[in-house]
Amino acid sequence: MFAFAKRTLIFLGVNALILLTLSITLNLLGVGHYFTARGIDFRSLLIFCLVWGMGGAFISLALSRIMAKWMMGVQVIDPNTTEPALHELVATVHRLARAANLPEMPEVGLYPSPEINAFATGPTKSRALVAVSAGLLERMDRAQVEGVLAHEIAHVANGDMVTMTLVQGVINALVMFLARVIAFFLANRGRDSDSSSAPSYLVIFLLEMVLSVLGMIAVAAFSRYREYRADAGGAALAGREKMVGALEALQDSMRYVDLTHKESLATLKISGRPKFSLFSTHPPLEDRIARLKAQV
Repeated sequence: MFAFAKRTLIFLGVNALILLTLSITLNLLGVGHYFTARGIDFRSLLIFCLVWGMGGAFISLALSRIMAKWMMGVQVIDPNTTEPALHELVATVHRLARAANLPEMPEVGLYPSPEINAFATGPTKSRALVAVSAGLLERMDRAQVEGVLAHEIAHVANGDMVTMTLVQGVINALVMFLARVIAFFLANRGRDSDSSSAPSYLVIFLLEMVLSVLGMIAVAAFSRYREYRADAGGAALAGREKMVGALEALQDSMRYVDLTHKESLATLKISGRPKFSLFSTHPPLEDRIARLKAQV
């Protein structure tokens, strides 16, 4: 109960900070009043939507390492640790990071969960975090762990955190923009073109909900693409056999994958929901394995 309350307070606090920052920015830009008596000020509306859509996404990216540590309970491992299993984990991540030509070694962390999973996050390639679950270390052998870590390092090397943020930011801005334009024209059907009125906030909200669903499908499709690419990158770094072995081990242990715990971080992990849907952030494991095995 305490952990849930802590996560909730962190979530609310960070979102309040984001709202305050973006509100101040919009006031400084003077673009809050985009509905006028003569119609829509498209320039102001576009700036408004870009600030809210892109701004929120990039603030979240900037805080991603901190938020992952707080919400997942990640404990960063000291690179000089004398614990054999943890020392080997850090050494493997650093070796793979050097092979991927990362500019700086990622932080390596461990989070307490029975799920067999791992994730990478961070605002840049130089400030990344690679974290694995306690369940993964307990149930995977050395070669399988290396395959998982190679997949996560490939995400960092591909710049997937930034790319996903850009995609999400563009979708957010587009949803906000289209919802307001559609709502404005619905509110002013049949009215004199010289006299227009602002649409209801309720209509805008409902349109945003509908358009957001379509946006989620687009974001999920791109997320699935980057998973295939990270699998290929992981195979190049650790070897195809180790990458396939890691995915097969995940497939055999799907009952340990925590699908209700911290769903907001689901796109960061190596494995997702076992059944495919248009909203799946990960392709089915069997498809990923088949694609890797088909590579020449």
